[in-house]
Amino acid sequence: RDDVLLVDGYNMIGAWPVLAAMRDTDLEGARDKLLEMLADYQGFTGMSVTVVFDAHQVPGTGSAFNQFRISVVYTKEKETADSCIERLASELALRSRNLYVATSDLVEQHVAFGKGALRISARELLIDIEQNRKAIERTIEDKSHQRNELDTNLSLEVRTKLERWRRGQN
Repeated sequence: RDDVLLVDGYNMIGAWPVLAAMRDTDLEGARDKLLEMLADYQGFTGMSVTVVFDAHQVPGTGSAFNQFRISVVYTKEKETADSCIERLASELALRSRNLYVATSDLVEQHVAFGKGALRISARELLIDIEQNRKAIERTIEDKSHQRNELDTNLSLEVRTKLERWRRGQN
């Protein structure tokens, strides 16, 4: 039973400044950037992330696929992202340990809360993602300054034998 995060994709794109700036000129790029950011978040937190994109005004049956190990759902015709998230929240509430819904839509937050999900605003999720990115950078920085010396991992007996060999004293 994993923790699950359901994300209203276009809501995040509209609310996050870096993605909102991309949206008007490169919507596909904004979606890909969102998925990359959420993939890093998923990798760091261990949460299972599902992103729902609203396609209710686009003819078709909808689609679901994985990208960057994230579940991506495009709603079917005449289905909004909100109704899809509500449906998924109902299904997942029984199977997941903690269910979170990321949206800044107040009505959707209340409905998700009623389904047993915890709500995260777009701003809160962005702050959490940025904090996780900084934690990853700190971890990488800390590890790059550490030397992995064999000497510190060997017993005194083994180090003494190796030193004798080095000096030619068998």
